[in-house]
Amino acid sequence: MEFIRKVGKEIESAFVDLAKLRIEVFHDYPYLYEGTLDYELEYLKTYANSEKGFLFAVYDQGKMVGATTAIPLVDETEEVQIPFIEQGFSLDNIFYFGESILLKSHRGIGLGHRFFDERETFAQENGFQIATFCSVDRGENHPLKPSEYRSNDVFWTKRGYTPQPHLVCEMSWLDIGETQSTRKPLRFWLKNL
Repeated sequence: MEFIRKVGKEIESAFVDLAKLRIEVFHDYPYLYEGTLDYELEYLKTYANSEKGFLFAVYDQGKMVGATTAIPLVDETEEVQIPFIEQGFSLDNIFYFGESILLKSHRGIGLGHRFFDERETFAQENGFQIATFCSVDRGENHPLKPSEYRSNDVFWTKRGYTPQPHLVCEMSWLDIGETQSTRKPLRFWLKNL
């Protein structure tokens, strides 16, 4: 396996690989995302446009099989910032962790921990005091929830993150089988670095 680390404008060189991986992984529950390459390529510009946008990715035999991103919260989209502003947080010292995605074939070998290590280290090196991320809340009884589904809550808790019930944002995307995007709640987790 090969590991790459890119910052700011360097991330552009990995846009297509990252976009394809996002579409593939987020197609599964709980995101159920019906993504398009055009949308993804536009979305990823946020990371490349930030001087401290961060990407760490894993390639296996030339294919991106896992990736994780992060960005200063001040450079993120408004929908991600608003819950923090409403709760009186200073955005300047918060580093937002975007996706952490892995193909099923590469799960369970420690890459999830490596992704958190890489992002936390980069955040600390750049003077950030808080790390945060959000995850979609589909509720307990979603009809497309697989019987074998296991949330990442235990993993995140072991990494030192705590759920923040008062920090929730909404994002819209097209679910599998839908014809219109719908808004979904995403709950934030925090850790002091």
